[in-house]
Amino acid sequence: MTDHNRPAAIMSELNDRSREVFRRVVEGYLASGGPVGSRTLSRTMSEKISAATIRNVMQDLEYLGLLGSPHTSSGRIPTQTGLRMFVDGVLEVGEVAAEDRDLIDATMGNRQSDVGTLLDRIGSTLSGITQGASLVLTPKHEAPIKHIEFVSLSAERALVVLVFADSHVENRVFTPPPGQTPSSMREAANFLNALAAGKTLTELRKSVTAEISTHRQEIDILARQLVETGLVLWENPGEQSERLIVRGRANLLDGTTEALDFDRIRHLFDDLERKRDIAEFLELTEEGEGVRIFIGSENKLFSLSGSSLVVSPYMNADRKIIGAVGVIGPTRLNYGRIVPIVDYTAQLVGRLISDRSRG
Repeated sequence: MTDHNRPAAIMSELNDRSREVFRRVVEGYLASGGPVGSRTLSRTMSEKISAATIRNVMQDLEYLGLLGSPHTSSGRIPTQTGLRMFVDGVLEVGEVAAEDRDLIDATMGNRQSDVGTLLDRIGSTLSGITQGASLVLTPKHEAPIKHIEFVSLSAERALVVLVFADSHVENRVFTPPPGQTPSSMREAANFLNALAAGKTLTELRKSVTAEISTHRQEIDILARQLVETGLVLWENPGEQSERLIVRGRANLLDGTTEALDFDRIRHLFDDLERKRDIAEFLELTEEGEGVRIFIGSENKLFSLSGSSLVVSPYMNADRKIIGAVGVIGPTRLNYGRIVPIVDYTAQLVGRLISDRSRG
């Protein structure tokens, strides 16, 4: 049985009483952040059962790896496996609350702003509503390429100029392979321009890789190295971190943060500063539609900080995934509220980008 299926299998084996105890412990923990005791549960259970019986059920749930007992407390909190099981099998996701929806809709009010400004505003609103840190991965520039040029700045520095059909221009400085000459730069540019007409960067990358392998002898080795460096450059970390907007870090430092948590938060801040890794991680959302929830160590980026990420990709008019929006917070996020907010925001951003491309 894979790790992914294990929680579902355990859940199916629980009887109604165990399931209810489990659900109430998790809900109590998500609401308060603290352990939930048997005495508290005995007052809220749907059937009248003693605290002693509840303690036995809790011990069983702890044995199954769903609950844990922090310090010497008699109460229990969910483990990471327990939280995963709750999110997958018990959580009821509602609609977006009207006031949350109004706040998100209001960010779209000024349609005159450029996409970057709008997405920045959406990020700020999302972090404000959820009281977490928000992440917005902005779209890649996917207009067709009109022209490419290499310009030598010095022996160690060169510039690649990309001119797109929609008049957008990008200049990127890079370190060229040693020994480049004006003629190898011209040859590299001519080679790329012959292939580039009407293609986006992503499409051109695929064509160039195929073309170099089939016509390896026909292109000078220096020019080939330059083309290959140019391809690496289009994947460059700088571009990805610029595509990532992070807002609301301060929300992760609320007044109730315990001293022990400051280490966890510091790790998370360090992760957020290494934005390139997060951009690469968010691009994993291109593997599937819909909201995805990563809890604690399931998310290698934030495992040290024990945080959760709720993330959803958004699509353009061609139903192609081009970016993502997400919220990071402690593992005791209010998932039932935040999942629909992230989903709604991603759909709204997708519509906004699609409308722009039609306009």
